[in-house]
Amino acid sequence: MTLRSKFVLVAVLLYGAMLVLAWQLVAYNRWLFVAAEVLIVASLLFTVKLYTSFVRPLNLIAAGVESIRDRDFSIKFLKTGQKEVDQLVEVYNQMMEELRQERVVQTEKHFLLERLIEASPSGIILLDSHDRVAGLNPAAAVLLQASGRDLVAKPLADLPGHWGASLGKLPKDEQRIIRPNGIQTYRCRKIRFLDKGYHRYFILIEELTQELLEKERNAYEKLIRMMSHEINNSIGAVNSILHSFAYFSPQLDPGTRPDFDEALQVCITRNQNLAGFMANFANVVRIPPPTKQPVSLHELLHSIQRLMLPSVERKGVLWHWELDSVSPTVEVDVQQLEQVLINVVKNAVEAVEEGGWVKVKTVANPPQLLIQDNGQGIAPEVQEKLFSPFFSTKANGQGIGLTMVREILLQHGFPFSLQTGADGVTTFQTQFVS
Repeated sequence: MTLRSKFVLVAVLLYGAMLVLAWQLVAYNRWLFVAAEVLIVASLLFTVKLYTSFVRPLNLIAAGVESIRDRDFSIKFLKTGQKEVDQLVEVYNQMMEELRQERVVQTEKHFLLERLIEASPSGIILLDSHDRVAGLNPAAAVLLQASGRDLVAKPLADLPGHWGASLGKLPKDEQRIIRPNGIQTYRCRKIRFLDKGYHRYFILIEELTQELLEKERNAYEKLIRMMSHEINNSIGAVNSILHSFAYFSPQLDPGTRPDFDEALQVCITRNQNLAGFMANFANVVRIPPPTKQPVSLHELLHSIQRLMLPSVERKGVLWHWELDSVSPTVEVDVQQLEQVLINVVKNAVEAVEEGGWVKVKTVANPPQLLIQDNGQGIAPEVQEKLFSPFFSTKANGQGIGLTMVREILLQHGFPFSLQTGADGVTTFQTQFVS
């Protein structure tokens, strides 16, 4: 029973009792009965007025509660002239104004935060309380190569590509550097925030590729130049001494002369190989800016195929063409791109077992090149180091080839990738953007 109903019930019982008592006065004193009735009517009028004054604050409270429930903070009440009610109206109006101002501030902050997240060049993935994707900004959608609608409610481990394995194991409140394809480098952080009293997380993905590549390039340029300078100086002096020793060969006994000549030749050959080894490293840091000119991509690929044909046939590798009907004309430095293609095709042929295949595929619009093979795939632990200087999985590898490929394509401004798909096919892909 409401407070209003209780008040009405008490008033009805009270006035009912008063009427019964007044009725008893009729037989005793008619004038006293009339006076009693007048008093009852006067008190009833007073009670009605009191009830109205009593109910008005309740109505105001009910209307205020309803507006708060509807989140409508624009409603305000006018003063009634009653001191107690006006105090309530003043407090209510002040409260509603503060709530309105607070909502405006929160709405503006929320709108600003949304715009900042959308405009951020860093990828941001919002997570729910169960570490599932709750949303992501456009930069993250580009990195994941998927729309936010497709990823919402998915666990981190189910994110496409390498991101699921990398971000699914990301520790909370920590950061980690990942290089998913050996080229791009990202700093990922899982950061906690408070949402409606509950702890939630978001993942911030910042690309560090250009910054780290520049630092890496400066470091190995300095190292190679220093090594090349010191080793070449030593090689020159040693070669001079070794050739001087050759003049003493005729003076030796016939029994010892063959051993002397053989040992001397081994030393000279080794010195020459060491000079060539250092020259290869030095060439990586001496790649000039590309001099671009238009060239038919298909003609260039056919010339590379003719050059590599002896190696392909010797190993018993099948060569497949899947060229677009229209040969794309690309703006490249021909000599540098030839070096890129030779390195990539050579690696593909070496990775394939006898009877395997290498496929060359082109797309005219936009101009793209894909070189695929079904050889031994790239292991995940190797993928991250693939284009690192001096890294090689070959026993006698120097780790120069793919580093040179990276430098040439970066100077051209061509995006590229080298990775093994779920089907076991390894694909090198580059796009000839203008």
